[in-house]
Amino acid sequence: MEYLKNVDLESIGIDRKTLEKEISSLSSIKDVNELKVKYIGKKGIITELYGKMSSLSVDMKKQMGINLNKFKTEFTEIIEEMIKKFKDEELKQKLENDKIDVTLLATKLNIGGVHPITKVIDEIEDIFISMGYDVVEGPEIETDLYNFEKLNLPKNHPARDSQDSFYITDEYLLRTQTSPVQARCMDANEKKGPIRIICPGKTYRRDNDDATHSHQFTQIEGLVIDEGISLAHLKGTLEIALKKLFGADREIRFRPSFFPFTEPSIEVDVSCFKCNKEGCAICKNTGWIEILGSGIVHPNVLKNCGYDPSKYTGFAFGIGPERVAMLKYGINDIRDFYTNDLRFLKDFNRLEGGEQ
Repeated sequence: MEYLKNVDLESIGIDRKTLEKEISSLSSIKDVNELKVKYIGKKGIITELYGKMSSLSVDMKKQMGINLNKFKTEFTEIIEEMIKKFKDEELKQKLENDKIDVTLLATKLNIGGVHPITKVIDEIEDIFISMGYDVVEGPEIETDLYNFEKLNLPKNHPARDSQDSFYITDEYLLRTQTSPVQARCMDANEKKGPIRIICPGKTYRRDNDDATHSHQFTQIEGLVIDEGISLAHLKGTLEIALKKLFGADREIRFRPSFFPFTEPSIEVDVSCFKCNKEGCAICKNTGWIEILGSGIVHPNVLKNCGYDPSKYTGFAFGIGPERVAMLKYGINDIRDFYTNDLRFLKDFNRLEGGEQ
């Protein structure tokens, strides 16, 4: 094949037969690039000829420039065509080598599954989002101010002993509850207007790990602040939420209790969904299962966070997703949630009808 037919190669000192032989013998993109460098690279033959034009007469310089430009243009087109040719050949070969037999049986993939705690958190979040709540998160390394003092637990308060804490310094600790997120939200609300939030997250307390206790666990706490909020609002909210979570036929029971950050304080039970109040091992033969703590926000907490307790009232509640998951799915040991044993997750999703 004859290349560069429109270029007077002899006038620029290039042997046509030698050039055509070099082009015809190209067998790879690497060869093409090497030939490109040889002729039109920074130190190539054509570049050198451009540099020698200054010694030529005006007429010869003009003619030489035309011939060199023609060569460079047509030679570049040849190079690009050759590169495209070899790339197409490589792609064709790759497609041939990677050919897939679509009639073969598929390989079963391990697609994993949703962890039971994640499933419970998502379910609780969906329930409260549908009721107009926002989901808010906060830092797990918290200050003593927000973890205790803003929540009506001043230094040396006896209630701190029941929340034996992981202190990092005298001021910083791993949060023992997600209530500090509520205090931060109240503080950050510059207009001191209504709030309706839930705060999911990990919490930490010094506790000996056993089948029902863990030094790390999850909490979802809720907070509502507005004018005229009463115990009736708390009761109505929790009845709706717990019946959506455990079933519409569940009965809800409220019992008086004590928490430093609420007054009055209430613990909430649901009728046992296993025995329907007849008594079984799950409810310890009482017919009832304790689910959460709640109450009306203490006036001191409102004051500490800049709210006027004569104008605003509110309610708060806290529920443990681990406890809910253990009750709903028949999980007997809280440690199963944190052992990172994939067999547990596999069995859970199999029992729940999920794929693993």
